[in-house]
Amino acid sequence: MSRPGVEPAQVPGGAQNLDYLVAHLTDHLAAGPLGELGVRIEIRGEAILLTGTVPSARYRDDVLRTARAELAGHPVHCDIVVVDSSAPDHAEEVE
Repeated sequence: MSRPGVEPAQVPGGAQNLDYLVAHLTDHLAAGPLGELGVRIEIRGEAILLTGTVPSARYRDDVLRTARAELAGHPVHCDIVVVDSSAPDHAEEVE
């Protein structure tokens, strides 16, 4: 499969290899302690986009570190949001 402006020999591993790597990463995340987080992984050209919501910055960093390790050589973009689950520090005013 060729991409506009990129010779097939320049595509590292080709699109099939990237699909395989993303599937492996998805399985890896689902099987581990991060499996219930609901992180989505999308292929955007030659880059990977991670989206979803996690309970802490530590979980986000763990997902990002795992993705970068398994997808070495491909750009990984992280749009994972950390949910603030702390108790409110003041009462909500209702009018």
